[in-house]
Amino acid sequence: MPRRKRNAGSSSEGTEDSDFSAEHTDSSESDTHTVRNTRLTRSSLRLSRNSQDIKQSADHDESPPRTPTGNAPSSESDIDMSSPNVSHDESLAKELSLKESGLAHRPKRRRFHESYNFNMKCPTPGCNSLGHLTGKHERHFSISGCPLYHNLSADECKVKASSRDKHVDERTLSQRQDENRHSARQQAQTERQLRYKEKVTEMRRKRNSVSQKDKYTEHRASHGSSREPLLENITSDYDLELFRKAQARASDDLEKLRLEGQVTEGGNMIKAIVFGRYELDTWYHSPYPEEYARLGRLYMCEFCLKYMKSQTILRRHMAKCVWKHPPGDEIYRKGAISVFEVDGKKNKIYCQNLCLLAKLFLDHKTLYYDVEPFLFYVMTEADNTGCHLVGYFSKEKNSFLNYNVSCILTMPQYMRQGYGKMLIDFSYLLSKVEEKVGSPERPLSDLGLISYRSYWKEVLLRYLHNFQGKEISIKEISQETAVNPVDIVSTLQSLQMLKYWKGKHLILKRQDLIDDWKTKEAKRGSSKTIDPTALKWSPPKGT
Repeated sequence: MPRRKRNAGSSSEGTEDSDFSAEHTDSSESDTHTVRNTRLTRSSLRLSRNSQDIKQSADHDESPPRTPTGNAPSSESDIDMSSPNVSHDESLAKELSLKESGLAHRPKRRRFHESYNFNMKCPTPGCNSLGHLTGKHERHFSISGCPLYHNLSADECKVKASSRDKHVDERTLSQRQDENRHSARQQAQTERQLRYKEKVTEMRRKRNSVSQKDKYTEHRASHGSSREPLLENITSDYDLELFRKAQARASDDLEKLRLEGQVTEGGNMIKAIVFGRYELDTWYHSPYPEEYARLGRLYMCEFCLKYMKSQTILRRHMAKCVWKHPPGDEIYRKGAISVFEVDGKKNKIYCQNLCLLAKLFLDHKTLYYDVEPFLFYVMTEADNTGCHLVGYFSKEKNSFLNYNVSCILTMPQYMRQGYGKMLIDFSYLLSKVEEKVGSPERPLSDLGLISYRSYWKEVLLRYLHNFQGKEISIKEISQETAVNPVDIVSTLQSLQMLKYWKGKHLILKRQDLIDDWKTKEAKRGSSKTIDPTALKWSPPKGT
């Protein structure tokens, strides 16, 4: 009887039955087939046991194992079994390899607390850092998100958060209804809007007139500045709720920035510095060492600029400190005002401390430690105790763009007294001695831009007041004042003194502006001006 042919459409599971007939095979073929089946059966048993163990361990996970393509197999049919030559044992081996690779490619699940640094604590006394003002986070590390500081509990913050979300949903729904109208600009207010307006007006009229001054005083005396003052009955409940919403929204924005890494936890805890006889509130973050940055207040020697942790350390330091003026050469003195030239390479520690101090009051400053390529010109005011820091500016020793100022600062206690213009004028005086045209390095801070614009305006009006010729050019003004032509043009345009007429640019001499400048100059006097004859300086070598 002839051997039966194998059907092309038969499945891989039936290959052993259909390939051979038990009645028409030789004994040698039968023995060989028996040994082969025994080996395959043992290997199948081992593979099936391993696959069952992997399946049981995978069942404990919440997410199904994933294939290298990222898709979870929904059933056994997802695994490729279409080839007719693939045996059952090979399919089990392939399934096992896919499961092992799926376990290896599974992404690691991130636990909630991994985004928090549990070494940080809220600075509010008595707070355990649990809860958040927004009601959306489990922990906080700053006063802006502290429920205790705002005289609330964590549960109350969650309740307020749910009510705010509900109000937002209602308002979104009403806005969608209003969008269905043809034109919001041409249509009058809806009845719902009018009713809400009347409701707000009525709520603002309601206000408890009972005075609780004793309660506020007691709260302030017991907690001081570590808690927010009681705000009840100061205004209407409606306006108070608006203020609370604004607080929560600002706190939520800060928390998002912290999680994105744009705000470091505990990066700037310095709120004030004790500098000489002044206590100054800081404006910006400065990269002081971490052990000092965590302090709420920093103590500084006003002569050597060394920073310390406590008043006691400062007192001991002042008893031993021999400095009474900045290091370097005194290149200018008139009256009580002196200017010292400090080389960043020779006096590195002093210049680094000066940059760290300046960063507390400057937003765009990026120079902290690489001070060797710069010269620092420090202005001081002298009395019987020493030379007190008024301000400073720095400039590169070799500037390819002819910048005469890299960074400029007037200490907060000397602002709005004319010292800023004195520093700017002194920088241009050095440029005149060097026979160069100078300009400050960009970008300028907000206060720096205001000071420079005021100085450029004053220089141009003084030049036009003293000019007696008929024709004037921007190049001549630049050579006379050492101001960059670009700065001159921008100042003339801001003063509306530069016009374009018949193909030429004309400079208009506005007498009204000159008269106003003369009046202010007479009131100001000449006490806060730089005298070129008092300068004893020659340009450093190599510049």
